[in-house]
Amino acid sequence: MTADYKGDYQELVDEISELLGAPATLENRNFELIAFGAYDSEGDLDPSALDPVRTRSILTRRSTAAVRRWFEGFGITRATGPVRIPPTPEAGVYRGRICLPVRHRGVVLGYVWLLVDEPGPAEPQLAAAMRVTGRIGALLADEAQHGADLTRELRAVLTAERGWPRDMAVAELRTALGARAEGPHTMVCVAPWPSADPDDAPSVRTLPGATALCTVPWGTTDQCLALLVRLRSADTLTPAVSAATRLLERAAGGTATSGAATGTSGAAGSRVSGAVSGAAGRAVSGAAGRAVSGAAGRAVSGAAAGVAAGRTGLAELGTAWAQAVAAARAALAEPRLGPIAQWAGIGPYRLLASLSPEARHDAAVGPLLSPAHQELARTAEVYLDCAGQAGRTAAELGVHRQTLYYRLSRVEQLTGLDLDDGEDRLLLHMALKAARL
Repeated sequence: MTADYKGDYQELVDEISELLGAPATLENRNFELIAFGAYDSEGDLDPSALDPVRTRSILTRRSTAAVRRWFEGFGITRATGPVRIPPTPEAGVYRGRICLPVRHRGVVLGYVWLLVDEPGPAEPQLAAAMRVTGRIGALLADEAQHGADLTRELRAVLTAERGWPRDMAVAELRTALGARAEGPHTMVCVAPWPSADPDDAPSVRTLPGATALCTVPWGTTDQCLALLVRLRSADTLTPAVSAATRLLERAAGGTATSGAATGTSGAAGSRVSGAVSGAAGRAVSGAAGRAVSGAAGRAVSGAAAGVAAGRTGLAELGTAWAQAVAAARAALAEPRLGPIAQWAGIGPYRLLASLSPEARHDAAVGPLLSPAHQELARTAEVYLDCAGQAGRTAAELGVHRQTLYYRLSRVEQLTGLDLDDGEDRLLLHMALKAARL
């Protein structure tokens, strides 16, 4: 979200909070948090009166699919006026809600949610608030149109052939961005992405520093999500990592229960689908994904993210995208690198990812990569990762040194390579790493 839009949304949400004397939040039609009002009253400052669901929504910034269906069941997608939703303690909704649908030219673009107690705001107050939602709808429509244009232009850059076709696409994107095009930025790749449908993609408004996003092919059947992220400086990738974390949560199907705006909890989701639990049990991103084994961490979403090096201007946008793709592939291939890998941290995969699939394979190493020799391949890779130190390797594998020496001799027999020869060791090491890709 641009700074101008963000400030406008915040002012309008605060205006509604003041009009109705109730805490308000704004979500888009995908139930992703855009802004929340800071309304203070004596009752709301009492910890016993706080709605924990609202707090979780502000922290996680989106709702699960089950929560979305639950609230849509009250008819909010068709409503043209306020919809009252009573408290449902057994579902985790401790305070009543009023939903103000945000529409523009008859199309629902979002929702303003209010935490209220009976009897709630009077009808004249609600009518005044609905007039404010009309202004919000106009802003959402304007930003959606702008974002859609940037999405098309970003996809054109990433799918264009090298040379003048890509140069032309970059020029169009640069024109659309204006002065922002000359600032620092980076690319993020999340792969695989579960859907190519634009309606299933998150909004750039919900991602820190996001400028544009699109889906592009990943392999022959899958899709990946590409994100252009503005940075404070080319050396600070924090906004990109934060955005990648949220995208991985989204790829997992929604890892946290709704909050302020949606107003339900894990219990509510369970009542709807029987499969919704709290955020803590399912969220895997960043350090959480690395705390468990990499493979187990990625199994939650089946996806990983790559972040390119930061750079200034758009001249090397194609290179940045290639780096993001390579980092995502490395994170999927090497558990210790994921679930979010940065180009600068993927080591030999920077070179391997640039090679064609044919160039990454070597006939001598082929026999070692058969399923029957998985343990031998793992032994060889750990041995080479440990710089050929037998003691470290045996400890890492949990085997006796004699067992290690026997396995290494079998590796030499299968490959015809000499592990005392530096070039043979380099070939084997790179081939084993390449096999992961």
